[in-house]
Amino acid sequence: MNYLAHLHLGGDTRAQLLGSLYGDFVKGPLNGQWPADIEAAIRLHRRIDAFTDSHPLQARARARFPLERRRMAGMLLDLFFDHCLARDWQDYAEQPLQQFTGQVYRLLAAEPALPGRLALMAPRMAAQDWLGSYREFAVLEQVIAGMQRRLSRPQLLDGSLVELERLYVPLSDDFRAFYPELMAFAEAELNAVR
Repeated sequence: MNYLAHLHLGGDTRAQLLGSLYGDFVKGPLNGQWPADIEAAIRLHRRIDAFTDSHPLQARARARFPLERRRMAGMLLDLFFDHCLARDWQDYAEQPLQQFTGQVYRLLAAEPALPGRLALMAPRMAAQDWLGSYREFAVLEQVIAGMQRRLSRPQLLDGSLVELERLYVPLSDDFRAFYPELMAFAEAELNAVR
């Protein structure tokens, strides 16, 4: 899952929202560098990723991509599933998407010590409404271009938007089948630590 899904799944307290994002920027063992409640949210982020990566519905979705694209299929699914979540937000959340993303952006702006690359990204994320803009499929082209700039072999993503467009309906169906299961998993994980 990508940023929006992790934020949606990880809980609604300040620490849970921060940790849901930190999970993509904090690597290695957690040994007290962050407050305990933020580290708990980072751990949940990692469990959500592990659940997602090992789920049969995810394997089925990855298998829809041509063999030469499978190496990148997980990244593309994370991105596409955030598009599906933003597009269908009202089916999965009570709070309107714009209100939710505004809350996240305000939280990030008020946080003085964001980790590494997130500190650099957060102002652009808010100014360009990265989370809300996922509603529009066309935005994925810009996101993929940004991913390509960070890859040592950017050609691995050449033509991937065309593939996502071709697979739009079956991948949307995969999302609708998978996301409720992921929500139930995340909710159970959150309840286990309360």
